[in-house]
Amino acid sequence: MSRLIRLPGSDSNDNQMSPLMKAIKSIHAVSSSGDSILLEDIKKQRAAQDLFGGLNTPSKSIETESVKIKNIPAEWVRPNYKHEKRRIIMYCHGGGYCCGSLKYARVLASKLALNTGMEVMSFEYRLAPENPYPAALKDAITVWNYIMQLGYGAREVVLVGDSAGGNLALELALHLKSQKRMLPKGIVLMSPWTDMTMIGESYKTCKDADPVLTKEYIQTARFSFVGLNKKFNEDIKDFKIDDSTFNYADPKFSPLFADFANFPPFLIQVGSNEILKSDAYNLYEKLIKDSVTVTLEEYEDAWHVFQMMPFKKALRAMDSISKFIEELY
Repeated sequence: MSRLIRLPGSDSNDNQMSPLMKAIKSIHAVSSSGDSILLEDIKKQRAAQDLFGGLNTPSKSIETESVKIKNIPAEWVRPNYKHEKRRIIMYCHGGGYCCGSLKYARVLASKLALNTGMEVMSFEYRLAPENPYPAALKDAITVWNYIMQLGYGAREVVLVGDSAGGNLALELALHLKSQKRMLPKGIVLMSPWTDMTMIGESYKTCKDADPVLTKEYIQTARFSFVGLNKKFNEDIKDFKIDDSTFNYADPKFSPLFADFANFPPFLIQVGSNEILKSDAYNLYEKLIKDSVTVTLEEYEDAWHVFQMMPFKKALRAMDSISKFIEELY
């Protein structure tokens, strides 16, 4: 069974930027390093995201517990009231594989915990360009194995990821399938990055409407992630990206092109203004083709991973995630 749901927002045209989108773009521009591949700029963006995480994480209704999983910093995020303990969420944070930390991840991890009443395992996988593919995937596999060693079964875990974390969640599940291991009970993806070939139609139709992402930013992120940025610690201000001969269509980079037969149910959420909108729609169509149960929700006048922000549509999206998880069980 598949469902496509478009949730109304403003009356803005997809190809134009509404006043709200312009405000979001202004806020994002302050913390973004743009399309720079200089490590010093990337580190500044990481610090800005950590600050954002600290300012936007609910502080009263959650409790956290830090753990180390074979040198991987990780964290349990729990609602500080009586809650579900038999089932958990494993959350993969976004950040283009180049940014993101436990502080940044705590924003969505907290919202997931509070809305679902479940404990959330978040982790700080190694980042590119210092640690290109497959470092992040290896860390995700290590965390999954740790969860299994705690006594949880795969069907007691819901896998959640946003943006590049959505890519990582898919790659983790595909790895489990390749090893003939049990898959999670369900998968939730927020604005997932599923296709590194960058040929989706929304790269054109949403080019001027997306307040957060640009084609140039995504190109630099994928360039660093796959390990082509060998000179990240040198002065490369005049360095030109040339990855035209690299096979980004390989399913280990672009899970869109993988086989999802026998996968659990999916919930995919995407904003109408995203240049990654095609990544979500094309995955939706691929899952239908592979006979996977999937729901795609498009939120009008919404941007990349809008669920992180304190807006009504973000609350609606989190409520939908909670309902989806409830229905899994």
